[in-house]
Amino acid sequence: MAARAPRWTQRLRCLLRRLTLGAALLIGSAAWGQQSTGYVLLPAGRIDSVLGGAAAAANGGPQPVASFWMRVVPVSRAEFQRFIAAHPEWRRDRVPRTFADAGYLADLPDAVPEEQARQPVTRVSWFAAQAYCESEGARLPTWTEWEYAAAADATRTDARADPVWRARILGGYARPATAPLPDVGGPANVYGVRDLHGLVWEWVDDFNALLVSGDSRDQDDPDKLQFCGAGAIELKDRDNYAVLMRIALLSSLQASGSTGNLGFRCVRPQP
Repeated sequence: MAARAPRWTQRLRCLLRRLTLGAALLIGSAAWGQQSTGYVLLPAGRIDSVLGGAAAAANGGPQPVASFWMRVVPVSRAEFQRFIAAHPEWRRDRVPRTFADAGYLADLPDAVPEEQARQPVTRVSWFAAQAYCESEGARLPTWTEWEYAAAADATRTDARADPVWRARILGGYARPATAPLPDVGGPANVYGVRDLHGLVWEWVDDFNALLVSGDSRDQDDPDKLQFCGAGAIELKDRDNYAVLMRIALLSSLQASGSTGNLGFRCVRPQP
């Protein structure tokens, strides 16, 4: 019969096992932290949307928003370049025209220069943006989720009633269209989300339903939806021009469309 190890040796082995397990847990937590630093958790709340009509009235005022994770910054040119390297079916020379128009990725070179790597990617179709988000286990935000996050400033969850805040946001869209886009990573709002205003417009999942009432009885004149901005008569808070401009732009697009000032970010639902 083999001799038993001294008690102090057994204790030392037990201690080493515990230290090894603890180190493994710390390494795993650090790895998860590195993977999840691109998203922040927004708490559940309510938003009084600028979208009016019977659908809003039926909700009895502000709409509830469930907690969700949102990408801190829009997707950058370098990040999207890595995506199409892994998913070549989304390359400009391979994607079907059903999923992307002729302008798709027209300004994205095969090798993104270092000085452009952190600029937001633009000229991306809704289909391509959704595919990218799915590669991150995410999706495009709904309009309500985007509006909920974008209503905040650095200290308030809803700063939309502040005329100074509105003017500052509207001024951010005065940048000349020919000027190079700044890098992602501007000042954070109270949730820790950056660049929701003043950098690029952003795709939302339900972009093509923003000016369509949820109640068919409200659609007294279906032809009015054929004209850009015509559905604005269904909108509330018409002084919030920056948001209304965004709605008008998104509503004028097709899912295969792309423009030089339209990017995107992703969200993940909170389990």
